[in-house]
Amino acid sequence: MTVTSMGLKLYNIRLHGAGNIMAMLTKLKSVGTKITGLIMIDGEANFRTNRKGVQQIRRYRRRYRLKASISELTNDTNAGAFFTSYRYLIVFLIPLIGSFFLWTVDVESEIPEVSERIEQKLVDASIVTFRPLFLVPDEGEMRRHIMKDDPSLSWVRFKRIGTNLTVIPMLSPASDIAVETTGPPSDLVARTGGVVTSFELKRGERVGHIHETVKKGDLLATGILEQGGKTTIVGADGAVYADYWLEYSFVIPTPFHFKVQGEEQVELLATGPLKENFRTLTKVKDLKSLYLHFFTIERRVSEIDEVYDLNEKTEQTLLIPIIKQKLLYEQSSSMIIKEDKVLHVTFDDDKVSGTILFLVNDNIAIKRSISRGD
Repeated sequence: MTVTSMGLKLYNIRLHGAGNIMAMLTKLKSVGTKITGLIMIDGEANFRTNRKGVQQIRRYRRRYRLKASISELTNDTNAGAFFTSYRYLIVFLIPLIGSFFLWTVDVESEIPEVSERIEQKLVDASIVTFRPLFLVPDEGEMRRHIMKDDPSLSWVRFKRIGTNLTVIPMLSPASDIAVETTGPPSDLVARTGGVVTSFELKRGERVGHIHETVKKGDLLATGILEQGGKTTIVGADGAVYADYWLEYSFVIPTPFHFKVQGEEQVELLATGPLKENFRTLTKVKDLKSLYLHFFTIERRVSEIDEVYDLNEKTEQTLLIPIIKQKLLYEQSSSMIIKEDKVLHVTFDDDKVSGTILFLVNDNIAIKRSISRGD
């Protein structure tokens, strides 16, 4: 079967010989000859043209002392027909559309129970396959949702390569202190002062109010309920969020070494012969299977070692963001940083140290056992 383009036959051309190939190619272009896929190898020119182009080549080849090998372009020797048919749209339009959606969501954990909990939380947050990428929350929001009410997690990392998202939970280190799952009934008190912004109680009755200023040790929620002259001790449980100022001191070596993501590398891998894929086209019922029947796209993002020399010029652009990430990692996954004030920063030859005041929002509630004498 001969390849056609808009009803015209296409031909493979190989120009070779002792003559001036570049001069002939210039001449062909000047008379409007169609030349596509031009490749120059070892003094030879290989390209495709139509019937009119073949006539022009035969006309000028002797003038430039060149030889021309001409052969019809067929399906068995070239994929030209593929690029001039509806198949081109099927194979290349589907991956383009697919690149705007989340194709896979994986959880890397050796503990099945942890994987199941995180997968369920991802479903609850609508972080699922085929979700448009622009609707996927940022890492901070996803991390806070996953780590909420899960004390077994110390941190959650995310690896996003193209349309694939991998969630990597990091478990809290084993503690020698036994955690009492059923302790004595407790009230919730403030572990630090602040301005209350919200209550998320599971049990108990709130004592404070939103926008109220509390001090360390103040009662936030009581576990003693009184109704109709009857007193019941149920214990308080939950979270109370508040805004408060946190003074944070740090020492960081300079130059500072860290890893950043490099350029994304995209590789198209055919899943099988195109002819076989086209034969099965009528059997494919969903978009994902149709996509996988043609080929897969592998996206890789390399990690690059970076070194920055921290100095006064990089205080706002580099130093402050590093300290914020360090603070969030050390303190709490639920913490939100609202504002920062630099109290002092000192740059030495091999380190930078200082103190920064952060306005943060976090859970300030801790339990305090209810005295039986109350």
